[in-house]
Amino acid sequence: MSNPAVAASVRFRTGKVIEDLSWTTVSIDLLRSATPWRTFRWHRGQKHYSGSYWAATTRDHVIYESRLELARLLFADSDPLVQGIVAQPFLMTTVIAGGVCKHIPDYLLITDEGPVVVDVKPFRRLSRPEVAFTFEWTRRAVESRGWRYEVWSEPAEAALENLRFLAGYRRPQFMRSDVLGAIRQADLDGSTLGDAIRRLPHEPEPYMRAAIYHLLWTQEIRTDLSRPLASSALLRLAS
Repeated sequence: MSNPAVAASVRFRTGKVIEDLSWTTVSIDLLRSATPWRTFRWHRGQKHYSGSYWAATTRDHVIYESRLELARLLFADSDPLVQGIVAQPFLMTTVIAGGVCKHIPDYLLITDEGPVVVDVKPFRRLSRPEVAFTFEWTRRAVESRGWRYEVWSEPAEAALENLRFLAGYRRPQFMRSDVLGAIRQADLDGSTLGDAIRRLPHEPEPYMRAAIYHLLWTQEIRTDLSRPLASSALLRLAS
């Protein structure tokens, strides 16, 4: 089955809107400066848990419209391959079987391995025919450009809880650069988290702990985040 023609519309912070561009001509450089397509508002009694998240990757706020979207942002922000995050980057429009179909993906991740278009949806809703239909034509359009398409649902709870904790240490401007440098020079590969925190006895433990948590967030140091983050956690240096 051939892919239907798809048009894309993009909104910018200046208020400018470019509509009905041929999907195959929309560049990453253009999308990098896009602003969320939908108007974003908070109001009392709203059903969705929405807000904005300060991403260390972009050093700017990125919106989310559910707790699940916020979770996806955490995973993207801590991924060293991700260089850019754009929320609701464009409106896609196509015609299938005589009907007009529209869709706004949740995120565009600009990565070292190429663009990734992300839709976030709870597992329980993936089987709905209208959801499956929309995601299928979106997938075909995205992959026709050699980009990757991802439908993201609930992650493992332990990994999410660990990432929520480490996100508190994501801001590099609050880390002591000399402590970060000393930790990078130390041979922590194979150490436990508890031993690593005590590796430099002349540095106060709170500074060591914060710096190591920051490096776990950036994945310069890695550990098994599928288990509770304890003093016995084994650390490995990123290859």
